Parts: sequence; C-alpha cells; structure tokens
Amino acid sequence: MATVLERPAPKTISDAEWQVRVDLAAFYRLSALYGWDDLIFTHISARVPGPDHHFLINPFGLGFDEITASSLVKVDLDGNLIDPGDYGINYAGYVIHSAVHAARPDAHFIAHFHSPDGTAVSSHAEGLLPLNQKALAIIPRLSYHDYEGVALNLDERERLAADLGDTKIMLLRNHGTLALGESVGEAWLNIYSIESACTAQVRTLSIGREHVLIAPEAAQEEVRRQMAERRAVDRGGGRNIFQLVWEAALRKLDRHSPGYDQ
Repeated sequence: MATVLERPAPKTISDAEWQVRVDLAAFYRLSALYGWDDLIFTHISARVPGPDHHFLINPFGLGFDEITASSLVKVDLDGNLIDPGDYGINYAGYVIHSAVHAARPDAHFIAHFHSPDGTAVSSHAEGLLPLNQKALAIIPRLSYHDYEGVALNLDERERLAADLGDTKIMLLRNHGTLALGESVGEAWLNIYSIESACTAQVRTLSIGREHVLIAPEAAQEEVRRQMAERRAVDRGGGRNIFQLVWEAALRKLDRHSPGYDQ
C-alpha cells in the first residue's frame, strides 16, 4: 500500500490532503488498468479536507495512467484554480463535479466515465435491467439524468444535483456513468459495480432479448434486503467492505502501476 511518509510535495500541503491525493491518483491508475479511461476526457475528483470547499481533479492533458498525487489540480467551487501549474482542467469535468460536491457533503470522491458499456446502457431506453445479481444490488439506489448536451452550461448543475438526490450511483443518459462515495473505497466499489453490471447487460443482450431472464420480483426484493443488511455490518476485523475492497485494489495497483504516490 502507498505510504504518505517523506512525500515529495510542497510544505503547504497537509498530511490529510496528501493522503487524499494519493488515494485519488490511485483511483485514476486503477481506472486505467480496468480500461475505463477515455484518452484525457473523463474525470475523478476528491474533496480536499478542510473548510475551503476545494476539490482535486486531473490536469487536462494527462492520461489516467500518468496521474500522480502531486500532479492533481486543486479547484474551488467557482472554477478558480488554486496554485495553477502547467495544465488546466476539463471545463465539463468542473461543471459535473462541482455540482455534486456542492450538493452532497458526503461526496468525498466522485468518478465519471464514458466507458463503451456504461455509455451503451445509459443510452438504452430501459436503462439498467434486473438481469443479474450485481444489477439487482444497484437498481434500488440508481438514479438517472437526461442528456442536455456537453456539460458546459452551469445551469445544468442544479438539475443534475436534483436528479442525483440522495443516491450514490447514476447513469447520465446518452453519456456514461457516475458514482460517488464518502470514502475512496465506497466510490471505487460503486463505480466498479455499475461498470461491471453494464458490461454484463451488454453481453447478455448481445445473445438476443427474446429469451433473456429477468430476475423474479421476489428475488429482487430479497437482494434489496440482503444488501441493506450487509451494508450495516462491518467485516474483516472491524474493517468494512469498502476498506477491504480498496486495500485489495491498492495491492493490485502496486504490482501493476507503481509511482502514483509521487
């Protein structure tokens, strides 16, 4: 797992912020490993600890697999860059992420992707279907936001936040996926879950719609009950499921893409 000791960062960055930077850089690298990047065009953000309502996002021009903790750009909710560097930010990323950070104090990490399968399901009139166990766990806590064009209009932020409501997973119609979490592990598990559920749906429907099995209503209800029960229980020596998933993800990243914590 990445360490925060002897960090190659300016003295003005607190230990708490540096840890968030390391986690966010890891999130970017992992997303590249899973093939969810889109050249330089999608984005993941993280709230900076403290009272200033700043958040971190990728420098516009670097690939996900190039992101490091020190390369991340800090921005405020009005779009002003804090300590500008060699790169700016993707304005559409600012619009989407500032909307969620402003509306949801629990949105410490937010991921938004344009993956082929996520975009395909977001463009399907029926949205995410109850076809498999992963989808059943997501559907009760999934929201939708209609496509309004490239996210360059600030007034879309109010509608996006309203559509998100109190959910943590969203399909942006004709656009892609979005997920958030109070911790990095929760955000990672949420975006992994929606992306993999979308991939499963695309593969299932590719063999024909006629004989596809929709899960029985009773089974759907049972999964909803089971998921609510599981989220209330800590596992793994006091660590919750989000911590366990994130620790495993970091071990994978350290094997395949070290250097994100620089």
